[in-house]
Amino acid sequence: MGDTTRTASVGGSGTAEGAPCRCDAEAGEGDPGAAEERFRGLLEAAPDAMVIVDHGGVIRLVNAQTEVLFGYRREELLGRPVELLVPGRFREQHTRHRGGYGANRQVRPMGAGLELHGLRKDGTEFPVEISLSPLETADGPLVSAAVRDVSERKAAEERFRGLLEAAPDAMVIVDHGGVIRLVNAQTEVLFGYRREELLGRPVELLVPGRFREQHTRHRGGYGANRQVRPMGAGLELHGLRKDGTEFPVEISLSPLETADGPLVSAAVRDVSERKAAEQRINELAALVESSQDAILAKTLDGRITYWNAAAQRMYGYTAEEAIGRNVAVLAAADHQEEIAALLERLRDGHKVEHFETLRVTKDGRMLDVDVTLWPTRASDDTVVGACAIVRDISDRKRVEAELTALYEQQRHIALTLQRSLMGTPAAIPGLAAASRYLPATQGAGVGGDWFDLIPLGAGQVGVLIGDVMGRGLEAAAVMGQLRSAAHALAKTGMQPRQLMQALDAAVSDLDVPDQLVTCCYLVIAPEAGEVTICSAGHLPILVATPDDGVRMLTVPVSTPLGVGDVLHQQTCVAVPPGGTLALYTDGLIETPDSDIEYRLNQLIAVLDAALATAPDLETAADHVLAGLLPDAQSHNDDVTLLLARLPAAPLATATTHLPAVPTAVREGRTYLGKVLASWDCAQAADDARLLVSEVITNAVQHACGPLGLHMRRTPTELTVEISDCSTRLPQPRLATADEESGRGLVLVDTLADSWGVRPTDEGKTTWFTLRL
Repeated sequence: MGDTTRTASVGGSGTAEGAPCRCDAEAGEGDPGAAEERFRGLLEAAPDAMVIVDHGGVIRLVNAQTEVLFGYRREELLGRPVELLVPGRFREQHTRHRGGYGANRQVRPMGAGLELHGLRKDGTEFPVEISLSPLETADGPLVSAAVRDVSERKAAEERFRGLLEAAPDAMVIVDHGGVIRLVNAQTEVLFGYRREELLGRPVELLVPGRFREQHTRHRGGYGANRQVRPMGAGLELHGLRKDGTEFPVEISLSPLETADGPLVSAAVRDVSERKAAEQRINELAALVESSQDAILAKTLDGRITYWNAAAQRMYGYTAEEAIGRNVAVLAAADHQEEIAALLERLRDGHKVEHFETLRVTKDGRMLDVDVTLWPTRASDDTVVGACAIVRDISDRKRVEAELTALYEQQRHIALTLQRSLMGTPAAIPGLAAASRYLPATQGAGVGGDWFDLIPLGAGQVGVLIGDVMGRGLEAAAVMGQLRSAAHALAKTGMQPRQLMQALDAAVSDLDVPDQLVTCCYLVIAPEAGEVTICSAGHLPILVATPDDGVRMLTVPVSTPLGVGDVLHQQTCVAVPPGGTLALYTDGLIETPDSDIEYRLNQLIAVLDAALATAPDLETAADHVLAGLLPDAQSHNDDVTLLLARLPAAPLATATTHLPAVPTAVREGRTYLGKVLASWDCAQAADDARLLVSEVITNAVQHACGPLGLHMRRTPTELTVEISDCSTRLPQPRLATADEESGRGLVLVDTLADSWGVRPTDEGKTTWFTLRL
């Protein structure tokens, strides 16, 4: 090793601990060579790499372990700066630390608390631990550095840390004094602390305050009996989060023996969900036992495995008597096949809900029961058994039977009343009509639907349809009152809008809370080819003609009756004679699962097909009901349908206007005679001239002009109308013997087959008819 090696002459192998070692001839008891050899022997025998440097950081001596560890030959290191063995990024810092050691020379580890690395000749780095010792020699102070490769230990530590971090539970490692030395990420998540907030702190930081004193004693006791075991067996353990909240935990303790002394590893598991599940299970168990319904479990072959208190009360068997027996014991002899069928369904994994049947008790009584069964499954999802909830419905069945009988009785009464109140529309000559009324088959049954055909005279016909919202006797009673009122008002010749205003007031006067009524009134005038309509919230009226098929009449629709303060409107629409009108209520087209527009279009299509193929209106009405209501027993609202075909147009008409002066009587008679002669109606001429004279005379004397004279002839009837501009209606009266007036209307009533007066927007029209 040359002069350099000789400068490190050895003088002895032992020094006081912590004192610098002297390596000179004096220390070698007069034999420097022997001392140096002993020192070299000790150096070579050291298990660690030994690097001895001078105060300038130059390597003066190394051992064979240094060559093995760093990959250099000895001669490549001697005389070189020790920084040769330090990674480049640490060299400047290492030089400063080496200078600092010269000012405080003592035996100690190098870079305490730091991660130290060595640099091999091939450029690879490896973790090391270094222990420094000062050496006093004849050539001056030296420093001995014992370098140990800790790669395996670091790898083991990393594996340990990796296992620690991979643990599903929070892992807290503490020393014998209860100070936290290591935690994993799960600990941070579970307790809400950052890792650096826990390390070095007492483990009692994670224990609720009321348990800390007890915890300290238990921790001390564990030190006297260190073994793998659960902590606080049989106790309710709790953890304390950083935010102050507590949570139930399970803790498993394991002792760890380390170079730094004994440690304890605590695996902490949050059992909040399990505790909550246990609580729910306990609650469910309590509910099952306190249930008023019988609850039982059974195997797939029908053997009973569970029997609650309600089952004992219901069937009379105790749990000891029932468990282990076959569930068939609960079924009557004629229901045994039913048990087998239910078990088969359960075996296939099907649930059976609200199955109503009969069961037999221990004492032989029969019970009406409602049974719900569902399969129970193993962890692999295979069906292993079944549970059943059984409810005694004997009382309900008895009440249902009583209610059914009562309901049928009330429904019969209500239906009889409803049909009585609705009445049967009169047959009107020249007007073909077909009607259908179906009371609801579900719920309260009867409702407030009604319709009416009203002969208005002079060839006109009133058609009325309405629907009182609601069901039962109250709706039927309201319907009866409104139908009677509407019929009477229509007979006065009142216009549709006037009639609707009067019905609106009538609904308000009935004082029925929240009562609404839809209604539609039509006046058919076949001679003019017009229909006057007023609709109060009712569904669209349909009209069918040979040329245009079926379409909706476009008319204004106001709010239903009963809303109040609404001005109802009427309109005239052209409908040729022979056209068919279709009126209906919402029960025909409204269903819970269909859009009303779709159903209305469906009605139009069905009606079009029915009228095209049916020989008469009765057959067409049946086709419509069959198309719209294929299941006649499932509708939950009243259904009303009215088909009316307009009369044919009159054979001939004639009209003239007269002034309201006495000469108008003669002019009217003359005009009437000429027209009747042209129509070949001489047989009615005398009576017609007399009646026209009386009506025109009344108009001249009591009304104002101009006057209108209109005549209309059908194959069977002559109609004469005299209109004026006065709203005063003529009143028949009995004249005394000395009066010259008062007999005209009596004469009209005597000679005419029918007569009447109807208001118009301009005044009124008085009419009479004579059969031909």
